Amino acid sequence: MPKKVRVGIVGAGFAADFHLASYGRVQALEVEIAAIASRTQSKARAMAERFDIPRVYPNFDTLVADDSIDIVDLCVLVNPYKSMIIEASSRGKHVICEKPLLGFVGQGDIPKTEMYQQVVADLDEVKGTIRRNGTKLLYAENWIYAPPIQKAAALVKASKGTILGIRGWESHSGSTSEFSKQWRYSGGGALLRLGIHPLSASIYLKNMEGENRCGRPIRVKAVYGQMADLTQIPSFKDEERKWLATGWRDVENWSIGILTFEDSSMAVISASDIALGGIENGIELYLSNSHIKCNMDPNTMCQAYAPDPSIFAQEFVTEKLETKAGWMYPSIDHHWTSGYPQELQDFVEAVVKDREPLSGLELATQATTLAYALYVSAEQGRRLMLSEL
Repeated sequence: MPKKVRVGIVGAGFAADFHLASYGRVQALEVEIAAIASRTQSKARAMAERFDIPRVYPNFDTLVADDSIDIVDLCVLVNPYKSMIIEASSRGKHVICEKPLLGFVGQGDIPKTEMYQQVVADLDEVKGTIRRNGTKLLYAENWIYAPPIQKAAALVKASKGTILGIRGWESHSGSTSEFSKQWRYSGGGALLRLGIHPLSASIYLKNMEGENRCGRPIRVKAVYGQMADLTQIPSFKDEERKWLATGWRDVENWSIGILTFEDSSMAVISASDIALGGIENGIELYLSNSHIKCNMDPNTMCQAYAPDPSIFAQEFVTEKLETKAGWMYPSIDHHWTSGYPQELQDFVEAVVKDREPLSGLELATQATTLAYALYVSAEQGRRLMLSEL
């Protein structure tokens, strides 16, 4: 029998909710949610009651001191990630870290080259700690586990073709969290919150192609980025009613990144908080011998119409939908299609079987480094070779 894995959840918000719902779908291994910690005790207690969690701690420090916990699952803002990862690993615990792995958590007006250098130094410190303590960093990049991405990976492998180009995107109408609008809490804007998904998936697919073709990953060699806060356009500011999120402080709500890989293939990554109509997630692969489209959100598997938003008021349809009136594309088993149960299955197996996860420290490092290289490129207004940084 495999050993029981005991998990401690840090945070009691949106990410904690879908993680907890997905742990219940881990198969063939015994998982216990041993504790939850949050500074908002009312939320933590409510979540503990919903998911039958025996212990509620007031903060991260008390949870990480619990010797019975094997895995610490960080479902909090990006700004404390580094210290939490290092502390948990130093106590011999494995760490699940929501995306992005790290961010620069100072003011947004700092030169982006300084941000990049600090993030690289922080990544080196985290990697050193994880390796020194023999623990695992389990990078919760759910796109890697989403069924459309995994099917695309299988098709790429079967085709033996060359991925010539990639187009990936994530957009919606903006975060309601005020923390997401300030660099010192979020580490960046749309690129880091949303674009990190298609960015990570593009890295994963090209790395996989290289491993299959020649035994080594195909890495990115150059980037070009552009960022903007499009809610600053004067005509938008003059509109009486705002359907999109506003109040952005010092982060972008629109971004585009162009990646050039070592084999000269290209990827275009877009992310924004200016898309009405619900979340849009997808990636498209242009191969030498095939063409693959992954339309994750929305898709047409189920379609529904309601003349009044009250009709489906109590039912989840899809993320970031402004109204439940009119035609809609309800998500089918949202957690499964997003890859959350598959992600946690892999993480628990990685700990029990002492192997590396599909999405781990290396992918997290590449994605985070490239995101900040794109910020540098955008600030300098030019294509940037990674060898220059």
